[in-house]
Amino acid sequence: MCGRFVVANVGSELVGVLRVDLEGDDLPEPSYNVAPTDRVAIVLDSGKTEPPTRRLEPARWGLVPAWAKDPSIGARAFNARAEDLEDKPMFRRALDKRRAVVPATGYYEWKTVDGEKIPHFIHPAGGEPLFFAGLYEWWKDASKADDDPARWLLSFTILTRDSIGHLGSIHDRMPLFIDHDFADAWLDPTADNVRDILDAAIDAAPSVAETLDDHVVSKAVGNVRNDSPELIEPIDAR
Repeated sequence: MCGRFVVANVGSELVGVLRVDLEGDDLPEPSYNVAPTDRVAIVLDSGKTEPPTRRLEPARWGLVPAWAKDPSIGARAFNARAEDLEDKPMFRRALDKRRAVVPATGYYEWKTVDGEKIPHFIHPAGGEPLFFAGLYEWWKDASKADDDPARWLLSFTILTRDSIGHLGSIHDRMPLFIDHDFADAWLDPTADNVRDILDAAIDAAPSVAETLDDHVVSKAVGNVRNDSPELIEPIDAR
């Protein structure tokens, strides 16, 4: 699973290789301890234009489908198992047309050692951005006026798959990583071979996973109120 991650940069600093056409307003500030229901910037291809417009938009972590009565459902939909998407009404429609890339600096995972949970920071060895495969939805708050910009909530979930290699020794699940060369195919809302695209993403994720480093970090990351660069600094695990 992926329950906490880091976004140390914003805007074009983070997604230059994805060739974003339009950056949204009010992009969230960097965070070293992103938790479910927090806002971060995601990349999506809007199908309302031809060709689609690639946008960097602020979104809340935890998918809220259009049919939800209220946004609270998103608090438990921050991850989605890639293997099960087509069987889940929560995610099926988003998989067809609303796929996203979630840029990050890295993420945290907890390894259980002798009954103790030890946090690790997992990140690209060279400091380049890490991209998670995601799904997004727009939810309309019917209690707000039509001209109220806050009537629309953009939310997302991060896909996961079985872990491989050294990441498997930390946790049995890992985010579904997207190589930047595959981002165009993943984001394309006009694609009709969605099953093939998903299978290709699942199959390609290990090639990214094998390039990642990890190190033990402070247990302070377990408190969502803590948010500073010190959280990703390595510590002696002994």
